[in-house]
Amino acid sequence: MSRLHLTAAQRRRLEQQLRDTTDAGTFRRTLALLEAAGGRSLAEIARLLRTSRVSVYQWIDRYERTRDPACLEDQRGGNHPTLWDADLRSVLCASLAQPPDRFGYQAVAWTVPLLQEHLARWGGERPSATSIRRLLHELDYVWKRPRYVLDPDPEREKKTPPPPDLSEAAGPLGQAVRG
Repeated sequence: MSRLHLTAAQRRRLEQQLRDTTDAGTFRRTLALLEAAGGRSLAEIARLLRTSRVSVYQWIDRYERTRDPACLEDQRGGNHPTLWDADLRSVLCASLAQPPDRFGYQAVAWTVPLLQEHLARWGGERPSATSIRRLLHELDYVWKRPRYVLDPDPEREKKTPPPPDLSEAAGPLGQAVRG
């Protein structure tokens, strides 16, 4: 038997969060609270949600401290400040506006490893490749593979044979079809 007791308003807020959330973890934690308040045992809830009883106890304790459904959202990832401050973002945006050969690199297109090296040189920090890709996606930057384009051949006209003269063959054929 659970020790969690909810008022009608608290139950409505949790049910609303259950309907609105798109995060699977938040859904599981909210569902666990609603099931616990409904009288289901914590061992049964843990078995149904494929988690440990300790996790269910922690979710209930977290909710009881604040009585706010937002406390059930995922808390991971907020342990350190982001590397992407305004200065580093501006260096990245200004760099993407120009080709890398303007900065002295022997390349005509930016790559993630080249951006890592460039940002380490100009911004002082070396962001991970995943971090750079994530920020480029947020900035709606689209990667395209470079395509090699050869100069047109000045001797092309001399190398191609003239097209066959089809007017002589079309003359008798055209007469036969008409007649």
